[in-house]
Amino acid sequence: QVQLVESGGGLAQAGGSLRLSCTASGDTFSSYAMGWFRQAPGKEREFVAAIGGSGRNTRYADSVKGRFTLSRHNAKNTMYLQMNSLRPEDTGVYYCAANRVAPMTSPTVYDYWGQGTQVTVSS
Repeated sequence: QVQLVESGGGLAQAGGSLRLSCTASGDTFSSYAMGWFRQAPGKEREFVAAIGGSGRNTRYADSVKGRFTLSRHNAKNTMYLQMNSLRPEDTGVYYCAANRVAPMTSPTVYDYWGQGTQVTVSS
């Protein structure tokens, strides 16, 4: 079992940057594929990016490709989401999640979730 804690959210202007972190505890971090999802008010939770256990394989939603970069530091039990060129539509609560299978885009395959961190992008 793994526990996840997100940090780094906040307020940014359009065109600005934020870096989110997700720190894990309780199990071997490298055994887990990790993902980021976000949820805007009144909308369903949507896939943002995912990364395999070794960090070699990454996947991105089309809406964030070229703007967001996902990485992980297994020795620090931490995953990072660097978000550049932010847009108002990036606003939402960002959740990190873990599964033992693969860096998938569907939230249903993730077993563990953090509590979320708010990202607000003003125009």
